[in-house]
Amino acid sequence: MRIALFSDVHGNQLALQAVLRDIRALGVDMTAFLGDAATLGPRPREVLHTLKELQCPCIMGNHDEFLLEPDLVLRYTSVPVIVEAIQWCSEQLTPDDVNFVRSFQRQLEIPLPGERRLLLFHGSPLCHTTDLLATTPPEQLEEQLGPKRADVMAGGHTHIQMLRQHRGIWLVNPGSVGMPFREYVSGARPEIQPYAEYAIVNAQETGIGVELRRVPLTKEALREEIHAWPCPPDLLQSDMLLQYA
Repeated sequence: MRIALFSDVHGNQLALQAVLRDIRALGVDMTAFLGDAATLGPRPREVLHTLKELQCPCIMGNHDEFLLEPDLVLRYTSVPVIVEAIQWCSEQLTPDDVNFVRSFQRQLEIPLPGERRLLLFHGSPLCHTTDLLATTPPEQLEEQLGPKRADVMAGGHTHIQMLRQHRGIWLVNPGSVGMPFREYVSGARPEIQPYAEYAIVNAQETGIGVELRRVPLTKEALREEIHAWPCPPDLLQSDMLLQYA
């Protein structure tokens, strides 16, 4: 059983299509999205429509919930460019788009061969804004994972790919499709890499394998996508987006 996991698209339809092409070329039995679909990027509606057409399980990320509960944004960040980008995204969506986001699940457990289980979430099983990292101390990680466990536990949120063994559990972060970070920045300005990330869980009766994948994107294509973004002009002048200007 091969399961493709992807997360944190953030309105980047160009990167999403590249990842889906790679997934189709490899062949999988199931695809699942781990949250943060539409905000911060140029094609929010296109991304949501693509996810809807996939008919894959979708997990609720913190940015997805911002679209449903706008007051939550300022509890998470006060960075003007982020707040404005989320507001712009919200204004683009139709009621049907919002209802689709509302259908996202908090977490999902998937049975695997060999009586194993895969647990999907966004940040952690307890909170979608938790940062689970390769450097998180084991005792802190133990608390953040909470009481519900599975053989493989997978979430996104940090935009950093990770495969970590913790007390017999495989903890997987597929990275980010739309905004992969060079390193963890804890809210500071990130350096965004010109590729799209995802992961494949390969489960058999005899064992489990996890593959972290990167699909290259050209800066020229990303630049064209950003310059076609009909967002407020000051958003295009943000440090984050000027990396491809």
